[in-house]
Amino acid sequence: MKSITIKGSQRESVGKKATKALRNAGKVPCVVYGGEKPLHFSADELAFKNLVYTPNAHTVVVELEGGEKIDAVLQDIQFHPVTDRILHVDFYQLFDDKAVTMDIPVQLEGSSPGVRNGGRLLFRKRKLTIKALPADLPDFFNVDISELKIGGSISVSSLLDDKYAFQHPDSTLIVQVKASRNSVADDEEEDAEEGEAAAEAPAAE
Repeated sequence: MKSITIKGSQRESVGKKATKALRNAGKVPCVVYGGEKPLHFSADELAFKNLVYTPNAHTVVVELEGGEKIDAVLQDIQFHPVTDRILHVDFYQLFDDKAVTMDIPVQLEGSSPGVRNGGRLLFRKRKLTIKALPADLPDFFNVDISELKIGGSISVSSLLDDKYAFQHPDSTLIVQVKASRNSVADDEEEDAEEGEAAAEAPAAE
């Protein structure tokens, strides 16, 4: 999985006054959990742009003054209810031998014959939660819908892998195609195409 580096400065004071002063200076107070003790630091609000405002999933390298680097994942983020400014960010430290839970985006590929026939594509799960070792975290899940007909669906069971554990039931729907008023049954269209082909073919002598 791709990583984003966030440069920060370790915080000595974590009181309300210090936190307010940081925010006034355009900084975001942050905490990294999961190690021997919580690590408090601050970083520029702009540093979170590519981590927060994106549909992609990333791990994080927290780079502190002095060269210390900590691998982590975004755990929680708090926004101001009015301005939407980032108020606080929690990270969880990564260790090579310790599984971590993370939301992974789903990407659809291919063209659904059910949609071509007028069906409605319902994208039920745009992200899937998995638990895996850091080295086994995928950037995204590819779901092929090129054979998805009207009434068809694709569930989590199609993505099972020994490298990670889904935090959803196997039957959880990811994507499905439902009939609409203007939809044509896939079998009817196939029969029509075969009939047209037969009509166009020259008669045997």
